[in-house]
Amino acid sequence: MWDDLPAEAGPDHDWLDHEAGPVVRPYTMTGGRARPITGGLHLLTFIEALYSPEADLIHLQPEQRAILSMTHTALTVAEIAARLDLPVGVVRVLIGDLLEASLVTTFESETAIHPPDEHVLQAVIDGLRAL
Repeated sequence: MWDDLPAEAGPDHDWLDHEAGPVVRPYTMTGGRARPITGGLHLLTFIEALYSPEADLIHLQPEQRAILSMTHTALTVAEIAARLDLPVGVVRVLIGDLLEASLVTTFESETAIHPPDEHVLQAVIDGLRAL
């Protein structure tokens, strides 16, 4: 598939992996940012699209459009990262940009607000060890 690439796109170029094709580093998706503009995006924070027809989606990255399309029903940050196969930090930055543009909303799960107590977690660990 990548055999038809020009000779200058050979093994001396870091942007090309002959088995995977062109490689885009995650920081290029975030403009080099490591943290979202808005904070408070935990792994269990739910994200839900607030798409409106007058929203300017042309300037969004493909990954941000994917986030909007998959969050018509709320998903957690962790689920979004897994579905996009991207690092959580990158997804947090992309979601932060969508939050700033008022294209998504967030809410916390009951588990994030009231985590299980220590005894429940110990019982789960003991049950897993018994398997």
